[in-house]
Amino acid sequence: MVRLRVFAHYFGLESDAADAFNAAFRIPNFLQNLFGEGALSASFIPVYAALLSKGESREADRVAGAVAALLALFVAFIVLLGVLATPFLVAAIAPGFTGDKRLLTTQVVRVLFPGAGLLVLSAWCLGVLNSHRRFLLSYTAPVVWNVAMIATLMFFGGSTDLPRLAVWLAWGSVAGSALQFAVQVPAVLAAAPDLRFTLDVGSEHVRIVVANFVPVFISRGVVQVSAYIDSLLASLLPTGAVTGLTNAQVLYTLPVSLFGMSIAAAELPTMSGVAAGEDAGHEGLRGRLDTGLRRIAFFAVPSAVAFLALGDVIAAALLQTGRFRHGDAVYVWGILAGSSLGLLPSTLGRLYASAYYALRDTRTPLKFALIHVTVATVLGYLFALPLPRLLGIDAVWGAAGLTLSAGLAGWVEMLLLRRTLNGRIGKTVLESGYVAKLWACAALGAAVAWSIKVALPPLHPILQACAVLLPYGLVFFASAFLSGMPEAAALLSRLRRSPS
Repeated sequence: MVRLRVFAHYFGLESDAADAFNAAFRIPNFLQNLFGEGALSASFIPVYAALLSKGESREADRVAGAVAALLALFVAFIVLLGVLATPFLVAAIAPGFTGDKRLLTTQVVRVLFPGAGLLVLSAWCLGVLNSHRRFLLSYTAPVVWNVAMIATLMFFGGSTDLPRLAVWLAWGSVAGSALQFAVQVPAVLAAAPDLRFTLDVGSEHVRIVVANFVPVFISRGVVQVSAYIDSLLASLLPTGAVTGLTNAQVLYTLPVSLFGMSIAAAELPTMSGVAAGEDAGHEGLRGRLDTGLRRIAFFAVPSAVAFLALGDVIAAALLQTGRFRHGDAVYVWGILAGSSLGLLPSTLGRLYASAYYALRDTRTPLKFALIHVTVATVLGYLFALPLPRLLGIDAVWGAAGLTLSAGLAGWVEMLLLRRTLNGRIGKTVLESGYVAKLWACAALGAAVAWSIKVALPPLHPILQACAVLLPYGLVFFASAFLSGMPEAAALLSRLRRSPS
């Protein structure tokens, strides 16, 4: 969030340099999301965690070392290929860019590719540490990456023109990627003392990881392709659409990461161990799923309502500075409101996918991911390009149609994942009455917050956010607690608990 705010200060929204950098920046984000929370975690962690749960730590470390060696070779090939093929990649991800804008995008992509390779190796560190139930370092290490980029912007931003600043920022991203990988290595070596980096492709466990990797790689890659299609369509819209879409997606990713990916990542090693130890039935797996689904929904629903009702306050507080104006914040709110539709299914879908991976089923999520992308692509094109023309609104608002279509596709994918999994392990429970209570509590909080926003005199965006969002959260939490929701009571108990 801090990096996004500093970027907005120096680049604004409606600039070619901002669009060029944000389009190029999808390259490292693609590889990080694909490997970090996708293919590598889903294929490596279930095998590695199962070995650890059986007490076979030496064999587990042997598998980890072999996977690291194979991954390093694969990454080296991808980076080399990416640098050579950059002009074709830019044409694919941003066909609407021409002239200097396309040249700048090409230059930034070439700089970013080595850093993307380092982020993939960082994802391997995440897999090892998560399997040892060490989550904090692996999920705070990206802070170092962001700090490097923030420092680059603050050092060069005041004295460098925008096109050149985009290139310097790309180099800052590469330096941050190296630091993100380096800070995790000592903890990995301490957690896995028998680690040896060898190309041991003869191990049965390594072959299982590789076999599972391919369908999950395609599955997660398909989902990431959907984001690329959104960027491609946004590049056909007026200047500012790519950056506005990127800003909204970063804001949207915050609750997805906090409440969807974090719970799914924390549950994957545990569910893998449970699934490996259950000879008959899946009661333990269902129990983990039911608890995780309720925890995710408790936070995802109020986040979605906040984006829908108060997105202008959120966007202004985080982004309105320097070249980024209030009108730009309202534009980001419109895009963010479209994405709020898909927040709940996207976060729940993460946990359902982790359950499949714990069962070592990587093909079912792939099938439904393909359906997700098909629905999102067709609807995205219709909502982004023809629909604004038919409604007679500014073409730049087609970016909101992209997030709305992605939300609808997220519902389709989540419902398919749930139905198929229920048929396999028994019904998982997220009561409709519980979800309805969450929406009601969030709507009550939004009504109070909206009334405050309307009554307030003009304030600095950060002060306005404090005056509006804090009451929203307090009203939601209080009403959830009074409604008897155990998640609210558990959270209150944690807040009251004094450190031992």
